[in-house]
Amino acid sequence: MERRKALGLIAATGAAASLTALPSFGAETGRAAGATGQDRAAAKGGYTFALDKNVKRTSVRFKNRYGIEVAADLYVPKNTRGKLPALAVSGPFGAVKEQSSGLYANEFARRGYVALAFDPSFTGESGGTVRDVASPDVNTEDYSAAVDFLGLQKIVDRERIGAQAICGLSGMALTAAAADSRIKAVATASMYDMSRSMSRGHEDYYTPEQRQKVVDHLSRQRWIDAENGTYTRLSHEVPFDENGNVAPSNRVLPKTLPADADSITSSFFDYYRTERGYHPRSINSTTAWTATTPMSFFAFPLMTNIDMLAPRKALLVAGADAHSRYYSEDVQAKAPDTVDLMIIPGADHVDLYDRKDLIPFDRLDEFFTKNLA
Repeated sequence: MERRKALGLIAATGAAASLTALPSFGAETGRAAGATGQDRAAAKGGYTFALDKNVKRTSVRFKNRYGIEVAADLYVPKNTRGKLPALAVSGPFGAVKEQSSGLYANEFARRGYVALAFDPSFTGESGGTVRDVASPDVNTEDYSAAVDFLGLQKIVDRERIGAQAICGLSGMALTAAAADSRIKAVATASMYDMSRSMSRGHEDYYTPEQRQKVVDHLSRQRWIDAENGTYTRLSHEVPFDENGNVAPSNRVLPKTLPADADSITSSFFDYYRTERGYHPRSINSTTAWTATTPMSFFAFPLMTNIDMLAPRKALLVAGADAHSRYYSEDVQAKAPDTVDLMIIPGADHVDLYDRKDLIPFDRLDEFFTKNLA
């Protein structure tokens, strides 16, 4: 399968589907991974990782400045004293707090941080009337709202709050920090710039003509949704077929892995569609984003004001073998005095979601200890 097509379509086929309720554990039909992943996650209370014995996890809710209720899990180290540093944690794009962000928050809490893993607005258990839509503005605001919540906790030192982002929420975290000086430091893992991804394609492969075709496709879809009174689910990075026509899909990932799947599709499938990382509320595990989601990402680029982050610091972590590595490299090149880059040998994009043998938690801890001092 052609690599760029895989990144936009990620190998799925089929007609567009309207919004429906997401399945509970074990309810999805036709999932090639079988029930094992669902059963294992259910055995962990719906999480894809085990809670550390020295960490307490509490389900919490708070509102962002648009009045949307954000669902989160607060991870706090047990038997702690005094005020602690804190981190707002979210990502990957299309994931939920029971997956990678929760794993990161759990590890940071084990190391002495208060960590808040949250579902971005409109996704997971968070509010928002339209389900599974993304916004560069609202999802950036979610990080600042998470800081609001953390700063109101008696055990948190307001002067030592940072952000840890994974994959597609990384651009939102860096954008939030540029506009919100309460965020004292930012770290990312497997960073994606979702505005660039949706408006230009992987490695900016869209030609001007293809970009216009995508805009026309999204514009037509607005009429379809308006006429139907609902929101269709289709690819958020729109692929093209061999004839040069847009070829969106109604799933981020296929129900079964094609025999000719490329390495990128395979790695995403191995996380989201198997026992390793499957979750029924994860868009990437079960469905697709609303078809018109890319419109706002065309209109509002992320990280435009990255220079405003200084003198605060950011650390971007990327796998040496990750297809997304160039996003981190390009941001670091734009702000070399503010942004540090760490490349992990032998790691691909998805490895940094949950491979604790590859995620540089010691380095991340060192970064936050220094920059949240």
